[in-house]
Amino acid sequence: MTDRFDLRDERWIPVRLADGVALRVGLRELFHRADEIADLELPVPPAASGLLRILAAVTARIAGCDGVRLDDEDLGEDINGWLRLRNQVLAEGRFDPKRVNAYFDQEAPKGHFDLFDGERPFLQDPRLRSQCVDGQGRPNPSGVNKLVLGRPTGVNGAVLFGHFNDGDPVPVPTAEAAWHLIAQLYYGPSGQCTPRKISTVKPGNGDAGPLRKSISYHPWADDLFTTLVLAVPQPGVCGDPAEDDACPWEADELPDPLGPIPSVSWPGRVLTGRARHAALLEPSSDGRSVTQAYLTWSTHEPPHMVRDPYVILDTPKAGGAPFARPADGSRALWRDLDALLLKGGGQSRRPAAFENLPRTLRTKLRVRAYGFDQDGQQRDSSWFEATTPPVLQWREDGPEPEIALRVGQCREFAELVGERLHFAARLAWKLTTDPETDPTAKVKLDPKKPGPWAHAAAARFWPSAEAIFWSLLAVEGRRENPRPPFIDAALDALDGAIGARSADLRVARARVRARAVLRALLKPGPARPSATTAGSDS
Repeated sequence: MTDRFDLRDERWIPVRLADGVALRVGLRELFHRADEIADLELPVPPAASGLLRILAAVTARIAGCDGVRLDDEDLGEDINGWLRLRNQVLAEGRFDPKRVNAYFDQEAPKGHFDLFDGERPFLQDPRLRSQCVDGQGRPNPSGVNKLVLGRPTGVNGAVLFGHFNDGDPVPVPTAEAAWHLIAQLYYGPSGQCTPRKISTVKPGNGDAGPLRKSISYHPWADDLFTTLVLAVPQPGVCGDPAEDDACPWEADELPDPLGPIPSVSWPGRVLTGRARHAALLEPSSDGRSVTQAYLTWSTHEPPHMVRDPYVILDTPKAGGAPFARPADGSRALWRDLDALLLKGGGQSRRPAAFENLPRTLRTKLRVRAYGFDQDGQQRDSSWFEATTPPVLQWREDGPEPEIALRVGQCREFAELVGERLHFAARLAWKLTTDPETDPTAKVKLDPKKPGPWAHAAAARFWPSAEAIFWSLLAVEGRRENPRPPFIDAALDALDGAIGARSADLRVARARVRARAVLRALLKPGPARPSATTAGSDS
């Protein structure tokens, strides 16, 4: 028996082949068979998001033609040369098995892919055993429940998703522990953590992971080989090439937690080297499960600002630095399509990974999104994965730019109707429940007391709006006025939220006025409703 778990050859990554067969593969087999693999099937979306960045970095190392790789530093200032090389790689249709083996067996240190290596475990820091200790010098681990997203932590933690507590921790299978390790390094929390003592100071707080509360978007092909090649970001857009660029498993030494942070170079460090957490997993005697874990801070140095290649950047309306669009578990992926298809230049910039996609592939490319709805500190709400139909053929710089504009038009009007529906439902609740309210005058609404109808109406409206959106993009629906169908859906959602028609006169009057608020959108050029007040028709 052994406590080793070599990620190159252990079967830890769930995938689905083109023929529908589901299996698990290691890193080596994944790259050998990437042209046969249709999809990644990790059940933890934040882990899949982080793994894709790791796989993209490895792809840059091994993909090439005639001795030139996609991460060749000499191509850093020759974007046309780099794009030509990428097209040549795509034309090959698969990764060269010799290059794959050369990378995993010779170029990258062999031991660094072992999840439980004594000196350089994969993406971990073995020094935590001696640095995370209590006042008596005894090990002070964080607990295996702290590692696994969704498990309660602490002896008195709430039992929500399973009967786990720190008083009787349940080991996690090693493959799953690897998923959660990756997810923690990219999406981990800020604030209080297990103290780590290196000098005389013993800080017990850290910063959030580089992708915390964000949503990632990836061009998605019919096979994993094409998906991974397209995932390699262009040099210079997200970090510059550097001779010493290295992924954590390629570096000669462990990072200095108290020293300066290396520059965020392309492609290794920008994709894999921005973690703000340090971790260490403790295996069972046979290495088939993880029984304990340490999670703490890795650095307190300010991070270098760099553009992640897979996020939409939004600019605040009042001005300021762009920020990654946050994940929202209640927001469907189609509501972000215009930000992916339009050139940008306004308040949104599409991900860098969507620039300069090969025109020959656009009719087949879908969009895969991985999101983790979190706050900026400790609370996790939900994660999600979504995939669109082949929509990248509709880009504004494609052969039919009017479709991209149509996408934006329909999405914007759906948002406007959704906002007005939210307002109308709150207004109806106020008119029904507050006997002091004059039903014919302007009404001031308390944003802290929306009432139950607003949420219920939104839950009904947005699924209907999605179906309407896609119908308006179909060939037969592209000339249709988008206003009436969205407004009809909002009226139905409002009626459904309020419930069956009531004999109560106040409910009836409130319904009529709320419906008038929505019908006003049929007029040309509707103004957005105020957050606090409205007249009889707004």
